[in-house]
Amino acid sequence: MSHAVCLRSLRFARASVRSVFPSCWTRSVNTENSPPLTLREDDDGIRRIILNNPKTRNALSLAMLNSLRDDILTNVNDKDIRVIIISGPVFSSGHDLKELTSTRGREYHTRVFQTCSEVMTLIQDVPVPVVAMVNGIATAAGCQLVASCDIAVATDKSTFATPGVNVGLFCSTPGVAIGRAVPRKVALEMMFTGRPISAQEALLHGLVSKVVNEEHLEEETMGIARRVCDSSRAVVALGKAAFQRQMAQGRDAAYATATAVMVDNLALHDGQEGIRAFIEKRRPIWTHSNRKAHD
Repeated sequence: MSHAVCLRSLRFARASVRSVFPSCWTRSVNTENSPPLTLREDDDGIRRIILNNPKTRNALSLAMLNSLRDDILTNVNDKDIRVIIISGPVFSSGHDLKELTSTRGREYHTRVFQTCSEVMTLIQDVPVPVVAMVNGIATAAGCQLVASCDIAVATDKSTFATPGVNVGLFCSTPGVAIGRAVPRKVALEMMFTGRPISAQEALLHGLVSKVVNEEHLEEETMGIARRVCDSSRAVVALGKAAFQRQMAQGRDAAYATATAVMVDNLALHDGQEGIRAFIEKRRPIWTHSNRKAHD
């Protein structure tokens, strides 16, 4: 469940998070006495979601996945939400292996992987861009999380891996997202060997968008988020959905999809407002809505 916490300040460290949060943050927890698994803040169009279980290196337990899903979905259709940033100390080590023992049973294991798949597809289906801000390790399902995000900014100290094969659990579900983000042979080498790749290798192969020094991570990520916020939410939502749809199609079908979407975009009030503002040499005034300029 989620509820507001009224505490004093927020500080992040690479390996730990102090239990102090400003009143604008909400927390998602399992029980009244458990620590927050995720933290959520909405500010000026930007939603920040913090993975907050550094003791497990932010393992994506079933509870963590449910908490993350709730934080993504909460009021996500509100026009005041323009972009989502997912981060956390260490980032994420992937699934919690303690949940994957025989004692849990097949039904529980199925719930874990189905929920994980739902979260990863949700990231690509929500109407706003989702940005991963990585400073640390992103392994297995943690690497899948990075690959599922629309944009990923990482520090030069970050590493990415799918090491499941080393513990007898091949990273098949991470491979769905990673195999769509990097060249096939790179994905297969990562999954067959479990060898971690550096941030620079991840950038080279397209797993991340940018690599920066640790001291510039926040600035660079927030800069991207603010630039997204400068655009019409309705236009961005239309474009994101169209991009995801056409990527799954062949060339000719993709062009047909994109052509129809461009025409639909022009029919939006914000589409016409942007063109008028350009012609008139002024800043556009967005409605961020699906209001139509014409049929």
